[in-house]
Amino acid sequence: MPVVAPAKKTKPFIAPVAKSENEHAPTFYVVCWNDPVNLMVYVTHVFMKIFGWNKQKAEKHMMEVHEKGKSVLIREGAEKAEFYVHQLQNYKLQATMEPAE
Repeated sequence: MPVVAPAKKTKPFIAPVAKSENEHAPTFYVVCWNDPVNLMVYVTHVFMKIFGWNKQKAEKHMMEVHEKGKSVLIREGAEKAEFYVHQLQNYKLQATMEPAE
């Protein structure tokens, strides 16, 4: 009988994971600005509805808007940031997007 050498154990080949094209895409801040029209409770409600935030987080951002004149709400890619700006504007809030640093 021929002698057969045991098979060498090799590590399985794992293909490298390709980086997402959006990984280095520019991001934008969604900023809500203070206005003399909307009630604080209304602004809190809108933040909860659009972003799915709990009341505490929504109130924190609402108070920033009220006391500091603006609040950076979220950082997203261009399309998502633009979507949020339009959502906020549909609720008659003053919102813009600015390039993130």
